[in-house]
Formats: sequence, C-alpha cells, structure tokens
Amino acid sequence: MEAVQTEKGQISIHTENIFPIIKKFLYSDHEIFLRELVSNAVDATQKLNQLASFGEFGGELGELKVTVSLDEEAKTITISDNGIGMTADEIKKYINQIAFSGATDFLEKYKDKTDDKGQIIGHFGLGFYSAFMVAEKVDIVTKSYRDGAEAVRWTCDGSTEFELTPTERADRGTDIILHIAPDSEEFLSKSRLQGILDKYARFLPVAVEFDEKVVNNTNPIWTKSPADLTDEDYKNFYRELYPMGEEPLFWIHLNVDYPFNLTGILYFPRIKNELRFQREKIQLYSRQVFITDEVKDVVPDFLMMLHGVIDSPDIPLNVSRSFLQADSNVKKINGYITRKVADKLNELFNADRKGFEEKFDDIGLFIKYGILSDDKFWEKAKNFVLLKNTEGVFTTLDEYREKVQANQTDKSETLIMLYTSDRKQQDAYIESARRRGYDVLLMDNVIDAHFINALEQKLEKVRFQRVDADTLDKLIDKGLNNESVLSEADQTKLKEVFEQVLDNKMLHVSVEAQPTDELPVTITMPEFMRRMKDMSALSGEQSFYGNLPVTYNVVVNANHPLIGKVLAESDADAQKAVVKQVYDLALLSQNMLTGADLTAFVKRTVAGLV
Repeated sequence: MEAVQTEKGQISIHTENIFPIIKKFLYSDHEIFLRELVSNAVDATQKLNQLASFGEFGGELGELKVTVSLDEEAKTITISDNGIGMTADEIKKYINQIAFSGATDFLEKYKDKTDDKGQIIGHFGLGFYSAFMVAEKVDIVTKSYRDGAEAVRWTCDGSTEFELTPTERADRGTDIILHIAPDSEEFLSKSRLQGILDKYARFLPVAVEFDEKVVNNTNPIWTKSPADLTDEDYKNFYRELYPMGEEPLFWIHLNVDYPFNLTGILYFPRIKNELRFQREKIQLYSRQVFITDEVKDVVPDFLMMLHGVIDSPDIPLNVSRSFLQADSNVKKINGYITRKVADKLNELFNADRKGFEEKFDDIGLFIKYGILSDDKFWEKAKNFVLLKNTEGVFTTLDEYREKVQANQTDKSETLIMLYTSDRKQQDAYIESARRRGYDVLLMDNVIDAHFINALEQKLEKVRFQRVDADTLDKLIDKGLNNESVLSEADQTKLKEVFEQVLDNKMLHVSVEAQPTDELPVTITMPEFMRRMKDMSALSGEQSFYGNLPVTYNVVVNANHPLIGKVLAESDADAQKAVVKQVYDLALLSQNMLTGADLTAFVKRTVAGLV
C-alpha cells in the first residue's frame, strides 16, 4: 500500500463560514457532539463485524468496544474504537469532502450481501463536524483494517484548512481527540460526560466504556422476540426507563419490518383522570441511539401520554438528528401504532372483560381521547369503550342502548342518556332520576365534555343531558303533562312573585307542574351553554361562550306544598322570606350557596326552628 505523505489542504466545502454555522445553528444543544461521535464509532465497529461475516476480514476481531476518555489536565476528550478504521484516501473522502456519508457508501457497496442494513447508524460526515461545537482543534488518529495499511493523523483547527500526516497506531481503529475550547470547558467533567452518555448511549448496540465502566445495555428488550420475554422482563425494563414510575398497567411490543422498520415497547401508565403530559415521555431511538423524547407526529396525539421506547431507522431526521420531518413514513408509522394499540385493547377486552373494567378508570382517558382524534381508532374502539353509571356498572355503547332504550326515549324517538359530572354536587338530581327509573352515567373525566359531543355526532338518535340541566320532564320529554294543582292565574302570579323577590335579569323563572316529591325550586343551566363553557375551560383559551354571562333557569314546582304557602301568605315580608328560603335551598342543592348568603340562610333556618 502506498506510503502516506504529509499533506495540507482545504476541506471541500462551499463556504469558509461552515464551522461557525455548525457551532451556532446545526445543533440546538452542544452536548449532541458526544452522541454523534460515539455513534460514528459504533458504526465503524459494526462495519468491521459485518465485513468479518462477509469473509472480507480474516483477522482477530477481539473485544469490540468504544471508549470515551477524559484528560482534564490536557483538556481533551477522546472517543476511541477498534473498528474498521480509515486510510488516508478514506479520510480525504469522508472527512474532507463534507457531502459524503461513510455509512451510505458502505451500504451501497454491500447492499447485496446483507438484509440487515439497520446495523449501520449512518450519518458519518456532518455528524463528525459537531465536534467543532466544543473543540478548538480536532485530531483523528486512525488505522484501516486493510492489510498493510498505515496509520494516519488528520488535524484541523476549525478553519477550512487541514493537515494529513503519517503517524503511529498499533492496532486498527480510530481515535477522535477533541481539544476542548475555553467556552466549552463544562464538558471537561466526568459527571457531565456520564450524564450525556446515560442520556444518549444507554442502549447502543456496542459496548461503550467510560471511566473504566461499561455504561450501556447493548441488548435492550425491544430488540428481542416477545416469545423470549416474561412479564417480569417488561416490568424490569420499565423500571430501568423510569426508576421513579409506578408499575404500568400493561404494554404493547411493537415489531414490524414492512413497509417500514419499527420496534419498541409502549407502556400504559396509571394516570387516572389527569390530562397532562408527564415527565416520563416516550423515547425515540434510531438503531438504539437516543434521538429525542419529543415524538409528536410519530405517535398519535392521544397516545402521547404513554411511556416506553420506539426505535426506527425509517423515521426521517434532519441533519442534526434532533427534529422530525413529516413524510409518508411517519404517517405510516403513526397509523401502525394506532392500529396496534386498538388491537391490543380489543384483545384485552375480549380475553378478560372483568380485568378490562378494573383498568378502565386508568385507560379510559386514552380511549376517549383516541375516539375524539382518530376516526380509524373509533371504528375499533366503539366495540370496547365503556360507559360507567353512578352505581359503578360498566357497559358498552350497544349494551347501554339496549338497557335504557325502553324508558329513556323521548317523544321524538331520541334516546336520552342522562349523566352527572359531579356525583356529590348533583346527588339530589340523581336521586330524582332514579325514582323515575332512569339510569345516570358518570361522566367526570376531564375530557368528557368533548367525548359527549363526539358520541352525539357518531351515534344515531342519541342525545346526552346532564341530570341537572333541566327538569326531568323536559330532559326526557315524552309528551306527557303533569296536572297542576294551581290555576293558570295562580301560576302567573307565582311567577311574578319570584321574579320580583329574586330581581335578577340573569334568572329565567318558570312555573311547572312536577311530582310533589321533587324540590320546590330547581336551578338549572341550559345543557348547551354549560357544555360550551366546560369545553372552553378545558381548552384554556378565551372563547365566545367562555365570555358569555351565566344565565340560569329557575323552575318553580307548582305542586310542592311549600310553593302553596307562598301564594297563601298575605304578609309581603313573610312571602318574600319563603321565596328566599326555597330559592336558597335550590342553590344549596347545586353547591352554589356560599359566603354571606350561606350564613344568612343558616341563620334563617335556625331561627325558624326555635
């Protein structure tokens, strides 16, 4: 092989300002340099392993590993491997000609000899130049695996000029020596480097050694067959990912190789009724290299609260590997994950209905969010999404329709599903519904206001009404009228008395004939208005409905004995006191009586008992 000659020259780039651009803009976080250089070293090591499997390397492989070394006194960080190494010509091609990628060229040459292209991380080229984000000078000392190869040293001080000289290196492989710049000396710390390696290199497929210890697990369980894993393996891996996390409910092992490559494990955490994106996010890897935990677009929005790992070489990344680019592969992966999750939930529902119901308080948020955001998910989820009533009984949508249809269909043949969003606050209304033989659903999930809207659009002739949105006769209007004990004239007079005493334009007073065991006065907010306000509050944004003044319906029960006393009372002050008392009782039943009004109510009540 031709001897290496000392050579000076310029790197083949189109602007002399490339290095400041790399340092300032190419990578948003300077710690990425270590991920890129260690990944390149892993590439070089795996390439040698593959060449040996092709019969193109007959030497001893030895212990293949990558070593990261810190010399605080010399202010250097060195990334070493005993992989494929480079010749002087290869350095000129892969380092000096910045547009080339070593991994791309390698795969092109050997594309017919291996199907396992996923073993090459790739991106050698610009990834190497991330070194100049933290180094004022970079040395490469390398020796190719080829017989008779000579070691060579490449040196560059961050300008476009380089020097290539012969050097000494006993064995094949490459050392990347970073002479750390004064403004990056934070990286001359064992704990800082250890933290970066823990973040980006913890599952690299080649052993990475730092401070005389191997820092990574080279065979994480997502690279294994589910048939070879136990439940305890999955739980232990979850604890490895999230040491402070509560044990997950269950998990899904992803494994597909066509039309894209994807492996991973998604865990369903226990999150109860909280719509929040937790600290423990899904981690995205590319061939076991950590990329990001910002997985929007790759994972459907409704599954962003899941935990776990996704690994795919087919997820497109920008040059810094830090931000995803939306393309057809991402959409296919997104759709695959949605389908896989839906299939798993359906499987759990059919295999163990009781166990599924026990988990539903935890997983219901995922399912409802999915129904809201993905029509394809709805097509499967409509068979296993559950409704829970105030007695804790779970039913599917079809089961519930069959259960209440006979008693809760109104005169227009619309099925009315009554619900409560606050069992304690709306208890009086729930009890009234039960006395009529009506069933009341519990809809107290944070996204149930949106979920109810979605179901009304997806289900035929179904309408949801909160149990305190109006009187029961209006909520489920069967076209029947209760007989009033009061004449029309008395009802008109009663309405005028209440309007005069309450004197509030935001209250709409009506008098209706209801059963005597109902409250004397009922306060309700129209279902549409309340629902719009609930959704506005959930979104956290100002909206037309959120800014509208609150109006209430005040329904006076013409058949209640206390209401008869209002009309019978000849003293105006006494009449006013009765009106105020029954109105405050209505407020109290809705948990709307507070402060000075509540104090005055208690005093009046106590005085009336003395």
